[in-house]
Amino acid sequence: MTATTGTERTGPSRLAEFLYSLRIFVRNLTRNKVGFVGTLMIVGFIILAFVMPRFVPEATKDISKIYELPSREHPLGTDSQGKDIWAQIVHGGADILIMAFLTGAIATFIGVTLGALSAVIGGPLDSFLTALADIWLTIPRFPLLAVLAGMIQLKETVTLALILAVLSWAGLYRAIRAQVYSIKERDYVEAAVALDLGLRHIIFSEILPNMVAYIAINFTLAMTAAIYAQVGLVFLGLVPLTRNWGVMINLAWTQGAIFFKDSIYFIMAPVAAIALFQLSIVWMSRSLEEIFNPRLRAGR
Repeated sequence: MTATTGTERTGPSRLAEFLYSLRIFVRNLTRNKVGFVGTLMIVGFIILAFVMPRFVPEATKDISKIYELPSREHPLGTDSQGKDIWAQIVHGGADILIMAFLTGAIATFIGVTLGALSAVIGGPLDSFLTALADIWLTIPRFPLLAVLAGMIQLKETVTLALILAVLSWAGLYRAIRAQVYSIKERDYVEAAVALDLGLRHIIFSEILPNMVAYIAINFTLAMTAAIYAQVGLVFLGLVPLTRNWGVMINLAWTQGAIFFKDSIYFIMAPVAAIALFQLSIVWMSRSLEEIFNPRLRAGR
């Protein structure tokens, strides 16, 4: 009888474990119907922004087709320059999605890391970071963004995301700090401290895994706030982006589309796209709560 190697034994078991984990994840994802719809909408927006531009050509001017109503050729009609509105929606989503994700990720990382360090280490570091966060929270963010946009050319999505994230960490820092203060008094955390397992292990292995649901929800909130900030700056003409749903709103305003009855699709298409994307993020957060919070699953 041929002996079975360790690799042969563990291979199928690892695959089975992965498939079981995937099945549990999908079940928790679909447990909340509204959250699942939001997740599907997010997937749809990702396809719209990153896949559809390969199949939909960019909009071109055609003054003979100004403010045409929706048709087979132009599903959402045309704008004040005869450009296809659907094509502009397809090619204008990537910047917003990338910027929202980067801002949410960077702001969450800064807030979570500083909040956890502040609560665990305490002492002068805690006092300094708390005072800094208090000052940071008093800064009017959007006026400061407008001033910075006048001083710095915010042409790159990554640059804008980094600035928005740096201006957004303080609120999450305060919330994470308060949560960690309560968690670090628990027995398993005190045991890790007594065993001198190291600051990194205590924060990232003992404390933060118990706050994943809270962190995930705050990540989605940071994304929505970033979208509003970017669209506001683009609408005011302070961020020189050329393809963006905010740019469409800016053009609709500056070109007097509001005064033409046939321009309703030009005005409402980017507004609806932004609103639906925000709604999908909010709805998806319900599924994230189901996935990361066992208490919610137990209550159903």
